[in-house]
Amino acid sequence: MITAALIFAALAALLHVYIFTMESLTWTSPRTRAAFGTTPEEAETTKLLAFNQGFYNLFLAIVAGIGIAGVALGHKAVGAVLLFAGVGSMAAAAVVLLLSAPDKARAALTQGTFPAIAIVLLVLALTL
Repeated sequence: MITAALIFAALAALLHVYIFTMESLTWTSPRTRAAFGTTPEEAETTKLLAFNQGFYNLFLAIVAGIGIAGVALGHKAVGAVLLFAGVGSMAAAAVVLLLSAPDKARAALTQGTFPAIAIVLLVLALTL
């Protein structure tokens, strides 16, 4: 069960690295604008905000990655705490997105599914 939790946490981290790339590195590109539904003008105006937000996603991925490494190296308690902090924040951000912009439900589900599964599996692994 712990292995499955780590796999879903890793998938969540990789997805958030991808989101970082789009928000911080390719925000004004046609492909990223299409993904986020922004015009060239909107993308240019919000470029600094997206750049900053992308780094939040990267930092969450790093925290989750360090948690994965901690558990894998036998530091179960510290690793689990970092995993809960990283993937818990990812899942919470997905809920905020869903509640604040219901029209972005698909994005919220994409962003929040892997972290939510990782949380459930990690709780089960630590309590069974």
